[in-house]
Amino acid sequence: MILQVGSYKLRGGKRIFRMAPLHHHFELLGWSESKVIARFWILALVFALFALTTLKLR
Repeated sequence: MILQVGSYKLRGGKRIFRMAPLHHHFELLGWSESKVIARFWILALVFALFALTTLKLR
């Protein structure tokens, strides 16, 4: 929300996303809700695995 409002004010009415929260932006692009949720889950899993691989274990 902060990025969206800041961008709208600084760039003269142009938005970063079509709608906030972010999942509504993708729904307005034509993605189904289940597709958006599945992709967010996949991204969360990838980021979690990346975080686990970057941990320094003794």
